[in-house]
Amino acid sequence: MVNLELYRVFYTVAKLGSSTRAAEELFISQPAVSQAVKQLESQLGTTLFNRTHMGMELSSQGGKLIFGQVEQALKLLDDAESKLLELKTTATGTIRIGATDAIFSYVLADKIVKYNAKYPAVKIELITGTTPETIEQLKDNKCDVGFINLPIEDKDVKFTGTVAHLSDIFVAGEKFAHLKGTKVNLSDLHRFPLLMIESNTVARRALTEYTQTLGIQLHPDIEVENWDLMLKFASCGMGIGCVPREYATGYLESGELFEVDVMPSLPVRGVGIALPKNVPLQFALKEFISMF
Repeated sequence: MVNLELYRVFYTVAKLGSSTRAAEELFISQPAVSQAVKQLESQLGTTLFNRTHMGMELSSQGGKLIFGQVEQALKLLDDAESKLLELKTTATGTIRIGATDAIFSYVLADKIVKYNAKYPAVKIELITGTTPETIEQLKDNKCDVGFINLPIEDKDVKFTGTVAHLSDIFVAGEKFAHLKGTKVNLSDLHRFPLLMIESNTVARRALTEYTQTLGIQLHPDIEVENWDLMLKFASCGMGIGCVPREYATGYLESGELFEVDVMPSLPVRGVGIALPKNVPLQFALKEFISMF
């Protein structure tokens, strides 16, 4: 088996021409240097140095034959270590971010723009998917960080905190203007056409679990695959939609939609950060996460 430390001692002695000076540079004792040289000579079955009154000279049939290759090999190793160190102290390389379309649009977009301005050398790869899909991407090492809808539990990934809060509300367009200024019992919403996000999402599951604790069953007349479509349909009067208030701000401010005052109100959810377990974070990724 190759012992790299023996070759490093050999290279240092050859470079300095003295075992004493090599010991000083390597911060080891002179006898340890001599022992390392003897051990390497024994392994290779040849004499690497000629010992003279001037110091240590490379032997023509041993040391001189391998010096160039050893020097090149050690340089390659030093370069490899430098690259790894650079990853820990410099924002370079690629960071792969997983999230839903809505989280990218409403939570991450501004941060990504600011990060890119600060670290233009870092390539940013956006991987869109539902929260369960993002979790699987993390497990399969296909993304480096996930921004996910909470609540969710998975012991195979690491959750590190909440970066945004989501207040689910019911919204409607002018077709349901008679509901403005009135309080509507959550249990009475089944009397209206309802728009809901797809059943395989965390948001839908959270809504269903909450209403079930109240003994209420709400079934959608239309299921949609994203929030933008939900808001569009609701503004056109196709039904009452359940959507995070944070995603509906533009529609609410313009008056295209209004919030239906439902009793009781829905619990607040969150957007959290998820990371692969037991994977060290490169500097570039640490800097992105620190923005939150």
